[in-house]
Amino acid sequence: HGATEMDEVGAEALPRRTPAPAWLPTAKGEEGDFCLRSSDCAAGLCCARHFWSKICKPVLREGQVCTRHRRKGTHGLEIFQRCQCAEGLACRLQREHGPADASRLHTCQRH
Repeated sequence: HGATEMDEVGAEALPRRTPAPAWLPTAKGEEGDFCLRSSDCAAGLCCARHFWSKICKPVLREGQVCTRHRRKGTHGLEIFQRCQCAEGLACRLQREHGPADASRLHTCQRH
Protein backbone atom coordinates (compact mmCIF):
# COMPACT_ATOMS: atom_id res chain seq x y z
CA HIS A 1 0.00 0.00 0.00
CA GLY A 2 3.09 2.26 0.01
CA ALA A 3 2.40 3.22 -3.60
CA THR A 4 -1.08 4.60 -2.89
CA GLU A 5 0.28 6.79 -0.12
CA MET A 6 2.81 8.22 -2.57
CA ASP A 7 0.03 8.92 -5.06
CA GLU A 8 -1.93 10.86 -2.47
CA VAL A 9 1.10 12.96 -1.60
CA GLY A 10 1.66 13.63 -5.31
CA ALA A 11 -1.93 14.79 -5.80
CA GLU A 12 -1.66 16.96 -2.69
CA ALA A 13 1.38 18.76 -4.09
CA LEU A 14 -0.07 19.38 -7.55
CA PRO A 15 -2.10 22.59 -6.99
CA ARG A 16 1.06 24.38 -5.79
CA ARG A 17 2.55 24.20 -9.27
CA THR A 18 -0.09 26.47 -10.77
CA PRO A 19 1.42 29.87 -11.67
CA ALA A 20 -0.79 31.91 -9.32
CA PRO A 21 -3.00 30.97 -6.38
CA ALA A 22 -6.69 30.87 -7.28
CA TRP A 23 -7.42 33.92 -5.11
CA LEU A 24 -4.90 36.07 -6.99
CA PRO A 25 -6.41 38.05 -9.86
CA THR A 26 -4.61 37.58 -13.17
CA ALA A 27 -3.93 41.32 -13.29
CA LYS A 28 -0.52 42.43 -12.02
CA GLY A 29 -0.40 43.29 -8.33
CA GLU A 30 -0.72 46.91 -7.32
CA GLU A 31 1.14 48.49 -4.40
CA GLY A 32 0.29 46.64 -1.18
CA ASP A 33 -1.00 43.49 -2.91
CA PHE A 34 0.39 40.12 -1.86
CA CYS A 35 2.91 38.58 -4.22
CA LEU A 36 5.36 35.73 -4.56
CA ARG A 37 7.90 37.32 -6.90
CA SER A 38 8.43 40.70 -8.52
CA SER A 39 6.92 39.47 -11.81
CA ASP A 40 3.58 39.24 -9.96
CA CYS A 41 3.64 43.02 -9.48
CA ALA A 42 2.82 45.83 -11.89
CA ALA A 43 5.60 47.83 -13.57
CA GLY A 44 7.55 50.01 -11.16
CA LEU A 45 6.88 47.68 -8.23
CA CYS A 46 8.84 44.81 -6.74
CA CYS A 47 7.87 41.98 -4.43
CA ALA A 48 9.42 42.55 -1.00
CA ARG A 49 8.96 41.14 2.47
CA HIS A 50 6.56 42.98 4.79
CA PHE A 51 6.30 41.29 8.18
CA TRP A 52 5.84 37.63 7.34
CA SER A 53 4.27 37.98 3.94
CA LYS A 54 5.43 39.63 0.74
CA ILE A 55 3.75 42.55 -0.95
CA CYS A 56 4.30 44.71 -4.00
CA LYS A 57 6.23 47.84 -3.09
CA PRO A 58 7.36 50.72 -5.30
CA VAL A 59 10.80 50.57 -6.87
CA LEU A 60 12.94 53.34 -5.38
CA ARG A 61 13.32 56.67 -7.17
CA GLU A 62 16.24 59.07 -7.18
CA GLY A 63 16.97 60.45 -3.70
CA GLN A 64 15.01 57.78 -1.84
CA VAL A 65 16.69 55.87 0.96
CA CYS A 66 17.82 52.40 -0.07
CA THR A 67 19.30 49.39 1.69
CA ARG A 68 22.90 48.55 0.99
CA HIS A 69 23.55 44.86 1.46
CA ARG A 70 27.13 44.43 2.57
CA ARG A 71 26.77 40.71 3.18
CA LYS A 72 24.46 38.74 0.95
CA GLY A 73 23.11 36.64 3.82
CA THR A 74 21.76 39.47 5.95
CA HIS A 75 18.80 40.61 3.85
CA GLY A 76 17.00 37.34 4.56
CA LEU A 77 16.41 38.56 8.10
CA GLU A 78 14.81 41.87 7.19
CA ILE A 79 11.16 42.17 8.10
CA PHE A 80 10.66 45.23 5.93
CA GLN A 81 12.54 44.86 2.68
CA ARG A 82 12.93 47.71 0.27
CA CYS A 83 12.92 47.39 -3.48
CA GLN A 84 16.06 48.07 -5.46
CA CYS A 85 16.69 51.44 -7.04
CA ALA A 86 15.04 52.07 -10.40
CA GLU A 87 16.92 51.59 -13.68
CA GLY A 88 19.99 53.80 -13.97
CA LEU A 89 20.23 54.50 -10.24
CA ALA A 90 22.69 53.05 -7.75
CA CYS A 91 22.42 52.73 -3.98
CA ARG A 92 25.21 54.93 -2.66
CA LEU A 93 26.22 56.56 0.58
CA GLN A 94 24.79 60.04 0.68
CA ARG A 95 27.49 62.68 0.94
CA GLU A 96 26.00 65.31 3.17
CA HIS A 97 27.67 68.48 4.31
CA GLY A 98 28.33 67.97 7.99
CA PRO A 99 30.21 65.41 10.06
CA ALA A 100 31.51 62.55 7.93
CA ASP A 101 29.18 59.93 9.24
CA ALA A 102 26.29 62.06 10.38
CA SER A 103 23.64 60.05 8.59
CA ARG A 104 25.24 57.03 6.91
CA LEU A 105 22.14 57.07 4.75
CA HIS A 106 22.25 55.34 1.41
CA THR A 107 20.11 56.85 -1.30
CA CYS A 108 19.41 56.05 -4.93
CA GLN A 109 21.68 58.21 -7.06
CA ARG A 110 22.38 58.49 -10.77
CA HIS A 111 25.38 56.43 -11.88
